[in-house]
Amino acid sequence: MTPSPSSRTSPAHVTAVRRIGDTAPHSAFTDLVRHGERWFCAFREGTTHVSGDGVVRVLTSVDGRSWSSAAELRRAASDLRDPHFVSRPDGRLQLFAAAATGETTKEFRTVTWLSRDGHRWGDPTPVGEPHVWVWRAGWRDGAMYGLGYATREPRFLRLYRSGDGLDLHPVVETLFSGGYPNESGLVFEPDGTALCLLRRDRDTATAQLGRARPPYRDWQWTDLGVQVGGPALLRLPDGRLLAGVRLHDGRVRTAVCALDAERGELTELVALPSGGDTSYPGLVWHDDVLWVSYYSSHEGRTSVYLAEVTLG
Repeated sequence: MTPSPSSRTSPAHVTAVRRIGDTAPHSAFTDLVRHGERWFCAFREGTTHVSGDGVVRVLTSVDGRSWSSAAELRRAASDLRDPHFVSRPDGRLQLFAAAATGETTKEFRTVTWLSRDGHRWGDPTPVGEPHVWVWRAGWRDGAMYGLGYATREPRFLRLYRSGDGLDLHPVVETLFSGGYPNESGLVFEPDGTALCLLRRDRDTATAQLGRARPPYRDWQWTDLGVQVGGPALLRLPDGRLLAGVRLHDGRVRTAVCALDAERGELTELVALPSGGDTSYPGLVWHDDVLWVSYYSSHEGRTSVYLAEVTLG
């Protein structure tokens, strides 16, 4: 991806990278959050990229450098995949994942856990609808909004709303269709505008940027012209928008990009040490540093990494 001189970008530098999760044969699909003055990183541990034995590992750290296990989450006869944190207004931490069951034909159901301290999570609770994977969610004005995608035909993206984060009701039945829409990043601007960075895997397979004002029923979409995987979005205190994605333009890598929502441009700022099986970053801005969890197989075993990135 060639940087555009017209985009609002800043120099970015990877100042530190640590491998924090490598005890399983395959550790992947990460998310990162700060909760109660501690770091928490969640990811899947399994035998391979797609296997029936996936569990969610939650690591914790005080300083982001020394990590220990806070929890291991399981569900009987299920492969738990792609955990994502949601910080709730009531002070609790919520975790979403997909439970995949079945051998030949996979059945997907979104499940969630709640925790006060990031260590005790209880049993998983099914939420949403069968075969619609709620991949990303966030709170705005007393309600949680979740983006879910269909795991069978017809393929579509759906927007949910919930007053408690558990009882999800469709707000827009078909938020996007065409090109197999699936994973997404979601942020809210100070004026309430919602932005969605959407992955697609068919036709041109180019990413889409969606924008909507409350009550989020009318969306406008812009084709970004690039293919991405595992998108995550973050709005910095100064208003800049960052995206963590996998890029496919000849060399597969996980990268931090600047997103210009007005121009509809995604510009690579820095590539993280990565390659092969890699992606699914979690983004947190803390003490004027961008902290990025991600996974990669560039050193052999597929492992979870934590990078510190400075921006100019």
